[in-house]
Amino acid sequence: MIIYSFIRKTVYPFVVIIAFCSCQRNDKSVLSDKSSITISKAVLQDKIKGGWAGQTIGVTYGGPMEFRFQGSMIQDYQKIPWPEHYVKWNYENNGGLYDDIYMDLTFVDVLEKAGLDAPVDSFANAYANAAYPLWHANQAGRYNILHGIKPPQSGNWLNNPHADCIDFQIEADFAGLMSPGMPNTATAICDKIGHIMNYGDGWYGGVYVASMYSLAFVSDDINYIITEGLKSVPQQSQFYQCINDVIKWHKQYPNDWKATWFEVQKKWTEDI
Repeated sequence: MIIYSFIRKTVYPFVVIIAFCSCQRNDKSVLSDKSSITISKAVLQDKIKGGWAGQTIGVTYGGPMEFRFQGSMIQDYQKIPWPEHYVKWNYENNGGLYDDIYMDLTFVDVLEKAGLDAPVDSFANAYANAAYPLWHANQAGRYNILHGIKPPQSGNWLNNPHADCIDFQIEADFAGLMSPGMPNTATAICDKIGHIMNYGDGWYGGVYVASMYSLAFVSDDINYIITEGLKSVPQQSQFYQCINDVIKWHKQYPNDWKATWFEVQKKWTEDI
C-alpha cells in the first residue's frame, strides 16, 4: 500500500510538469529534417499518459514470466494470465513487481519538489532512504549511498558489482517522457541520474530507452525510433553492438522473430 499510495500521488504532478515544458528544440543532429517540432498540450498529455500506461501494463503482463525462461523462449502455447483488474490488484498486493515504476516516480517526485535543476544527491538520497525493496545495481547503489559513497561513484563498477545490470534501463522512462522530441536532453538527464546505480552498458541501456521515448513524441515510425535512438550510444560499446546486431538480424529475418532470437542467443548469451 505504501508503493500504491506513492504512485497515485506522484503521477498527476508529473503530467502537469511536463505539460508546461517547451516542446521545441533546434537539434539537427537528431531531428535533421526539421529545425523545430510543435506538439499541442492535449497531444503531449495523451502521449505521456500512454507512456506510463504502456510501462505499467508491460511490467504487469511480464511479471508472471520473469526469470522463468532464461536461455529459452516462451512457447506459443504458454498462456500468460490477464484477469480483470489485474493491474490494480498487483499494484495493491504485489508492489515489489513495480520497481521499474516506483524508481521512475521517485525521481519525478524529486523534480516536482526541487525543480529541474535538482542536484544529484537529491535523487540519490530519495531512493536510498525509500521504504520499497530493491535489487542488484539499485540495491548496491542504495548501500553505497547509505555508507557514504556518493554518485557517480555509487554506480561505478569499482564500487558496484552490478554496474552493468539493467536497473537504470528499466527506470529511465521518465527521462524520455520529460524530453519530448529532445533525445539529447534525455541523455543529459540520464547522465546525472543513471550513474547513481549504473555505469557502462548498464547506463547505456537507460540512455537508449530514454532516447526512444523522446523520439516517440515526434515519430510513429518504429524503425526510425529504434535506429535513431541508438545514435545516443557510443558505437564501440557492447550495448551498441548488440542492439545493432538485433536490428541487422531483424532485417534479415523480417517475418521470423524466432530466427533473430536464436542469433542473439548464439552471439550474446555469454558475457564472460
